[in-house]
Amino acid sequence: MLTGITVVDFTRHLPGPYCTMRLADLGAEVIKVEAYPLGDPGRTMGPKIRETGALYLSSNRNKRSVALNLRSAEGRELAFLLARQADVVVESFRPGVMHHLGLDYARLKQVHPQIVYCSVTGYGQDGAMHQLGGHDLNYQAVSGFLSTIRDGEGRPVISEVPIADYAVGLYAAEQICAALVQRSTRGTGAYLDVASTDLLASWMGMHASLIHHGQERDMQQFLKGLLAYNAYETADGRFVALAALEEKFWQNFCRAVGREDWETLHGASISDCPEVYDEMKALFLTRTQAEWNELGSEVDCCLTSVEEIDTWAESPYVASRAVTFTLPYEETTETLQVRTEQYRSLQTMTPPPSCGEHTREVLREKLLCTDEQLDALVRRGIIPQERSKI
Repeated sequence: MLTGITVVDFTRHLPGPYCTMRLADLGAEVIKVEAYPLGDPGRTMGPKIRETGALYLSSNRNKRSVALNLRSAEGRELAFLLARQADVVVESFRPGVMHHLGLDYARLKQVHPQIVYCSVTGYGQDGAMHQLGGHDLNYQAVSGFLSTIRDGEGRPVISEVPIADYAVGLYAAEQICAALVQRSTRGTGAYLDVASTDLLASWMGMHASLIHHGQERDMQQFLKGLLAYNAYETADGRFVALAALEEKFWQNFCRAVGREDWETLHGASISDCPEVYDEMKALFLTRTQAEWNELGSEVDCCLTSVEEIDTWAESPYVASRAVTFTLPYEETTETLQVRTEQYRSLQTMTPPPSCGEHTREVLREKLLCTDEQLDALVRRGIIPQERSKI
């Protein structure tokens, strides 16, 4: 869907790379510009797979990597020349860094008025916190989102999934696609200030409205603390999720388990009916997760397994909806599950690139550099001698 669109990607870590990977999956040509010699910090951060950060590997497929010494004027100018040819530029530095590098929107707009330029940050380009460092947990906290997810003792729960990072990556991709539509209809470019905290704060609209009208308790009891909307442990130590919010689903569940006496308790909270909650917990402990999942498949009551990470790929949902493709990784292959109908064909999927793997290729293709010029850039420390190992 984005074939013919070129994206020059100055992002690092997770939010920006996830955004540009989504664009690449949709067919855009993504050129990842990395600071030579270290490259994207995501390559070395967190848990690793074959010495490379899983963070990097999970968010950089279908891209080409160009490594440039951005501490040098020559390296920055090469980056600028690549960016001025692009349809889209995405960056994720703190506000002011791209201006310092001479790669900011104002300079690019002078030579390319139709450029779509997206800055992905935690706190935005202005405001009281825009220069502060932060990570996913900070953005959840500042937005108010984290306060809505608490354990039994009332403590905020830290998710294993970096929710803000992935969410803002999707949001940035959405904004970029909208800006490209605007450009095609009006002929104008755009500057996009996309902030993780802004996005999560926008999710708090329902909470804010209810609190404004003095109905905070209604919010606390909606989707949380209900008999019909909860996770229950099963006989084999696993869990199922019951989400029978509508009365028809709750009644279907009660009848299926032979507890018609619970039918009038639709919408009841655990705090109002602690005895029934204890009975429900005991009930779910009488069958295995698979048995409850079978009942949920047969009875229309919004009852599903809580799939564990180690078995998720073999779940009925993934088996029926996802496509298996083989992702090459050096001399081996790895099989991943993803839904790809709207994305690139399986034959064109490419693995995350090594740092600077495509430097010479891209500079030849985009800037018409000769081998002699490239060799000279190597001697001056502007580009790597050869592709780095991933």
